[in-house]
Amino acid sequence: MRIGVLLSRVRVEEKWLFEALEKRGLVYDRLDDREVKFDIANPGPWRVYGVVLERSISFGRGLYAARVLNSWGIPTVNSAQVAATCGDKLATSAALQAAGVPQPNVRVAFTRGSALEAIEEMGYPVVLKPVVGSWGRLVARANDREAAEAILEHREVLGNYQQQIYYIQEYINKPGRDIRAFVVGGETIAAIYRSSPHWITNTARGGVATNCPVTPELNTICVSAARALGGGVLAIDVLEDPDCGFLINEVNHTIEFHSSMPATGVDIPGRVIDYTAAIGRQKVERGSPQPVLDAAEAAR
Repeated sequence: MRIGVLLSRVRVEEKWLFEALEKRGLVYDRLDDREVKFDIANPGPWRVYGVVLERSISFGRGLYAARVLNSWGIPTVNSAQVAATCGDKLATSAALQAAGVPQPNVRVAFTRGSALEAIEEMGYPVVLKPVVGSWGRLVARANDREAAEAILEHREVLGNYQQQIYYIQEYINKPGRDIRAFVVGGETIAAIYRSSPHWITNTARGGVATNCPVTPELNTICVSAARALGGGVLAIDVLEDPDCGFLINEVNHTIEFHSSMPATGVDIPGRVIDYTAAIGRQKVERGSPQPVLDAAEAAR
């Protein structure tokens, strides 16, 4: 079985994933998302892959590549459906709500006026987020009406229609940290605290990672969130509410773990590759079209 790794560039996570693939003797190809091409009517060249691990930095490239591959019956980790839901904060919140998974209160509005009304109904402070985005970019806290008006005006003139889908989240007074947990195939394999004096605690914004014990309670809510989103390999962001306990903040479908593996000591890339290989083997065992590679090609 050959595994494809679709990527934008080779970061430390990809290096560790390649090492895990090689350690296990798995045959794989690096697929640069700047160079790949798909002939929708001709899946043949892609059927060399039992599974494709999607590692694109670009949400759009990864999503649409997975959609094409899944339409041909080629599994991806994660699936296009999971990527589409996780990549949209409103879709994520709707899926969590439908599954009864605890999360902060969320309001949605489509005009500046209705958004301001929703904010005032919720009460300050509130957090405004773009429905599509990562690394804490364009996430803003409004502590009063003047701040809310300024943020909403800024969003309105950005021009991108997605910025005018106003996703308004209850502000949770977390204890100077949040939790990022990693779910692989229905198990929370590791978790970190992300601590920062700033209210945004992403490690991409300077948060410091330390090990977080995976308690039964944390595992339960993280696995429930992963199931609600469709499962696979997911990073779950969890808030600790002083009154309500754990709340799911966001779910990420293309996980980053460069600070998490040293902090936890867990072989995250190894677990990701084991899961990915298992998905590929399931496809082969089901008898999906799969070419036979000769020995020379298999050794490449």
